[in-house]
Amino acid sequence: MLALTFPEGAALIFGGSGGIGRGVAHEFARAGTDVAVCYNSKRDVAEETVAELRALGVKASAHQVDVRDEDAVTRVLDDVVAEHSRIHTLVWGAGPVVDQITVAETTPAQYRRSVEIETLGMYTAVHAVLPHFREHGGGSIIHLGSAGDHWFPELDGLSVIPKAANEALVRGIAKEEGVHNVRANSVLVGVIEAGMFLELQAQGVFDEEWTREVHKLVPLKRWGKPADIGAAAVFLASEQATYITGQQISVSGGFGV
Repeated sequence: MLALTFPEGAALIFGGSGGIGRGVAHEFARAGTDVAVCYNSKRDVAEETVAELRALGVKASAHQVDVRDEDAVTRVLDDVVAEHSRIHTLVWGAGPVVDQITVAETTPAQYRRSVEIETLGMYTAVHAVLPHFREHGGGSIIHLGSAGDHWFPELDGLSVIPKAANEALVRGIAKEEGVHNVRANSVLVGVIEAGMFLELQAQGVFDEEWTREVHKLVPLKRWGKPADIGAAAVFLASEQATYITGQQISVSGGFGV
């Protein structure tokens, strides 16, 4: 089995207290690298996650931040560097639970909230971390995007559309920052049994009929796990992927093929 290796420092995971982000954090810890978990409101989940990561033998820390606050994002990056000396990877997985509605039904306020968190939030984090990456000889940025970027799922625009802007940002970083050994890639997330999917399922939004119809679009006929997303993110962050940038890998069971 190929052992993945990483530069010194930590993987910084925005959205690390969410269902998928928490799984991603665990996969980084299992691969042997330190982890800094960023959260907004779920302090108890973040602290529990950090305890689990430390039990895996790595250094881990939790940091509260509202990604809409530029100064708060900058302070968190400073705190993470103080704690871990270096950040080698930024994983962007922050995002709200969004209503499943048509574009026509989406209000400007709903759309603005998603853009502020998902799109402007990622830009703010990237803008803050790039000087650190340049100073330390490079780094990796990984966007947890949507498999809907390849095949638009009806009613999921509040998630897919803001993330589509981040896909352009990923390509821009890859194009402009490669000279500084900074890489950027996206993991396109399919239906994962965690986080928003489970919340909407519990609300009855995703019922048996929905499951039957979506399974028609998924060749593997099952939902993914957070570890599936984490495995892809960990590989892209590793020193075994240092010639990969500006790319998308869809971890979605073949959704929309």
